[in-house]
Amino acid sequence: MIQIYTRMINLTKRQSTIFGFIRGQKGVGTREIKAYTERDLGEVFSRVTIIRDMDFLLENKLIKKEGMGRSVLYFEAVENKLLSYFNVEEYFKKTLDERVVTYPNFNFEIFDNMAGLFNDDELSELQEINNFYEKRVASMSETIFKKELERLTIELSWKSSQIEGNTYSLIDTEILIRENKEAEGHEKEEAVMILNHKKALDYVLNNKEVFSDLTVRKIEDLHALIVGDLNVATGLRKGLVGITGTIYRPLDNQYQIKEVLEKTISAIGKIQHPLEKALMAILMISYIQPFEDGNKRTARILGNAILMAYGFCPLSYRSVNESDYKKAILLFYEQNSALFFKELFVEQFKFAINNYFLA
Repeated sequence: MIQIYTRMINLTKRQSTIFGFIRGQKGVGTREIKAYTERDLGEVFSRVTIIRDMDFLLENKLIKKEGMGRSVLYFEAVENKLLSYFNVEEYFKKTLDERVVTYPNFNFEIFDNMAGLFNDDELSELQEINNFYEKRVASMSETIFKKELERLTIELSWKSSQIEGNTYSLIDTEILIRENKEAEGHEKEEAVMILNHKKALDYVLNNKEVFSDLTVRKIEDLHALIVGDLNVATGLRKGLVGITGTIYRPLDNQYQIKEVLEKTISAIGKIQHPLEKALMAILMISYIQPFEDGNKRTARILGNAILMAYGFCPLSYRSVNESDYKKAILLFYEQNSALFFKELFVEQFKFAINNYFLA
C-alpha cells in the first residue's frame, strides 16, 4: 500500500534542527552535526542522543549516509528536489514574516525536476485501483453513469469554490445546480462561481480527448469558463498579482508568463503517466498564476480534464481539508516542495475511486 503520509512524521525540535542542518550541507559528519545542534539549541547532548535522532531520520528515509567509520557523511535523502520533506505543522506555526522562503520569486530551475514525482510502486498501485474504476464504468448503464457524474460535479463545484472562500453549503450547491435556485443570504457572485464550475466540467466531459494534448489556448478556454460573468479579464495577465498569505510573487511579464506556460505544457507532454501529468498541471498552473484570477480553480478542472482524457477517475476533493490544501500550495510556492500536495492528491484520488461510480 502507498504510504506517503508526510504529516505523520513528527520530528522533535532537536530532530528538526539536525535535519535542517544536514539539508543545508553537501555532506556533513556526526561531529559537525552535534556541534551545530548544541550551538543552535543552546544545550549539550551526548553523542548517543544525536546518533539516535539521526537513526530516526535514516529509518524514515529523510537522510542517507555514505562512507564508513569516521568517514561517514550524511546527506538529505531526496532523489527529486520537488519531493523535499517539510514538517507542515511546524512550518506554518511560523508567521508569514518568520518563514524562511527559499523561492520568493518564480524558480526557472523547477523544470529540471518535473518528472518522477511517483515511483514505480506508487504508480503500479494507483493504476491497479483505477482499473477497478474502469471496469465499473464499463459495466454501468448510461443513466447511472450520468447520475454519478452529476454527483461528482456538484461536490467538486462546491468544494473547489469553498477552497476559494465561497460560503455555499453542499445542499445549497446541489439545489443551485439541479434547480437553478440561488440560496438566500449569499452574493450573486458565489452562485456564478459554482455554476461556472459546472459549465467547465460539462465542457471537459464533452471534449475529453482534447486534453490528452495541452495547448495555451485550451487552458485559456477552460479559464474563460471558470471566470465567466465574474468581472475577471480573460487571457494571460499583463501585470503583477499578489497572493494572500505568502511573500512569493509570480512573474509579472506577459511574455515570460506565456514562455513558462508553454514550457510547462511541453514538460507535461513528456511525462508518461496521466496521474503525474495531472498532478504537475495542477501545481504549475497554481504556481505560474497565468491569469488575473481563477488560477487554482482552473488548475483543478485542468487536472481532472487530463485524468478523464486518459480514462482515470476524476477528483471531487470533497473530503480535503481546505486549510491543508492551501498550506500544500503555499509550501510549493515558497519551497518548491510538492510532497504534501502529492499526499493530498493521492488521498483524493483514492477517495474518488472508493466513493463514486460504484453502482
